[in-house]
Amino acid sequence: MTIKNYKHPVLFYSLSTLIPWTFWFAAGYISHLTTSENLYTELASLLGFIGLVSPMIVAFWLMSKDSDLRKDLFKRFINFKSVKPIYLYLTFFLMLASILLAQAISLLFGYSASQFVITGHFTFSSGVFPVWFLLIMAPLIEELGWHTYGTDVLRNKFNLFNTSVIFAFYWGIWHIPLSSIHHYYQSNLVETGWIHSVNFLVSIFPFVIIMNWLYYKSHRNILVPIIFHITAGYFNEIFATHPDSKIIQTVLLLVLAFFIVLREKNFFFKAEFVE
Repeated sequence: MTIKNYKHPVLFYSLSTLIPWTFWFAAGYISHLTTSENLYTELASLLGFIGLVSPMIVAFWLMSKDSDLRKDLFKRFINFKSVKPIYLYLTFFLMLASILLAQAISLLFGYSASQFVITGHFTFSSGVFPVWFLLIMAPLIEELGWHTYGTDVLRNKFNLFNTSVIFAFYWGIWHIPLSSIHHYYQSNLVETGWIHSVNFLVSIFPFVIIMNWLYYKSHRNILVPIIFHITAGYFNEIFATHPDSKIIQTVLLLVLAFFIVLREKNFFFKAEFVE
């Protein structure tokens, strides 16, 4: 079985942490220098981008050593015929529905209906890169690391539930150095208060559980988590969403993730992977 060929979790996750963190902490330091600001901004952006692509490069390097993994990679980009439409609909629209419902619920607590306005601007900056570019490219690049190799190498060792929880915990920690880069999303999040930083970390768990559920229900089609991840970032940025509404969204995702796991216990807790 092809998934048994994903054999190097320690090597993958060690390199996928050490390399990005090295570049990101350097980018964080440089981003706070004020002399020759444009030069430092460009350098910090470059270092940040190198850190971002590192897990993808590590994944492709490991897969290049095994012809079965290379064939599996190609196959997983084109296997849409056997995917049920419901999973594609959820992939495209679940995150949009969750943020709209969260904003609607927030109205009951006195928050403004202006949250539904599409603002045309974003809540963070991304150095020399346009924010819209990173909202698309960052999820694409990340998932070409996490769901080409990173998720399956864990699934080879653990059931799907444990795979998702372990990865969510790791992914939260993986993002931490980004909070040191001036005006990046995670940096701005820290400035809004501890509760919103905690909410970001907590939200990763239901997000990963739902994304992995869609991924394996779609027969490991790599485009599914890529699209799901892109929609999560994009729809959470285009509206004038109050930060507290994102806490409500996290609660909604937690309820949905709990329901999915409860409804499909065998799918999440069986030890052996079966395609």
